[in-house]
Amino acid sequence: MLDYEYQKLLRGCLQAKKMVDNQIEEVLANIKNERDFIDLMNYISSNRLLTSEDIYSKFSKIQARKKAIRKNVVDKKKRIEESKIKMNDLFIRKINIDWNLISRNSYVRDIDAIHNLTTLDFYSPITFFVGENGSGKSTLLEAIAVAYGFNPEGGSRNFCFSTYDSHSELSEAVKLARGARKVQWSYFLRAESFYNVATNVEKLNEEPFGGPKLESIHNKSHGEGFLAMAENNFKPNGLYILDEPEAALSPQRQLTFLMKIAEMANQGCQFIIVSHSPILLAIPDAEILSFDEGKLHSIEYEKTESYQITELFINNRERILKQLLDRNEV
Repeated sequence: MLDYEYQKLLRGCLQAKKMVDNQIEEVLANIKNERDFIDLMNYISSNRLLTSEDIYSKFSKIQARKKAIRKNVVDKKKRIEESKIKMNDLFIRKINIDWNLISRNSYVRDIDAIHNLTTLDFYSPITFFVGENGSGKSTLLEAIAVAYGFNPEGGSRNFCFSTYDSHSELSEAVKLARGARKVQWSYFLRAESFYNVATNVEKLNEEPFGGPKLESIHNKSHGEGFLAMAENNFKPNGLYILDEPEAALSPQRQLTFLMKIAEMANQGCQFIIVSHSPILLAIPDAEILSFDEGKLHSIEYEKTESYQITELFINNRERILKQLLDRNEV
């Protein structure tokens, strides 16, 4: 339930619009969080000629939205249960972590979401890691990639250059349970070392006996180069491990990339992705794992911070900016 002060304010607004008692009590009983409270109060305050029927209609829409979200939760859980049967189709079905192989003073042991993790199962062709900066998602993603045989700085498994060794010892402790199918192609993307991968492509192109020339991405914008990389390297029956791919992309290009991921997943690919993008996270049937709250756990799209903060800001931009900027001036 809402705090008493919120209830008091909302009751006063509803009484001022001459709503009947049973409607008021139903609204108070069902507006359970601040987001719904703000949504309804904004509607009331921005429409001065509202009738009680208008307000009750708006409240009903809020309830319908909640019902739809709950239905999506149930449906997704059912789909995940069904997908467990298909786990053998995934290239990486599970990871196990042997903590005896990690030194006692390793910083990895201080990462709340990881330090008690011994097993992680993958159920979906598309898995997202989400969470606040420093929560451990990129650390785990990188460890999975290196344990699979990727170069720590990214690229395909044929890349073996190194400009700076920054990966953790977690990769030595990660053991992969692989599926029955054979990977046809694979790629590991790290946003911060994408430039280094592009430079290595240039060097490979200069080698006289180096095989087919790879498309240069240095002569493209960051976003164009990234999409060219996806176009060149995303092939059916492939494994793709991506760390914050949205860093290079505009919102429109993120939609393009979303379609590419969905297309490749339907062609037998598996994706494991770290992302903060509310656009990419919306891909249907993706499994979203949150590293927040001190443990790794499954989370619904609408409950991710990326979604909630973006929605809250878009719907309440002026009020939020005023609060933030006024506070900054103090």
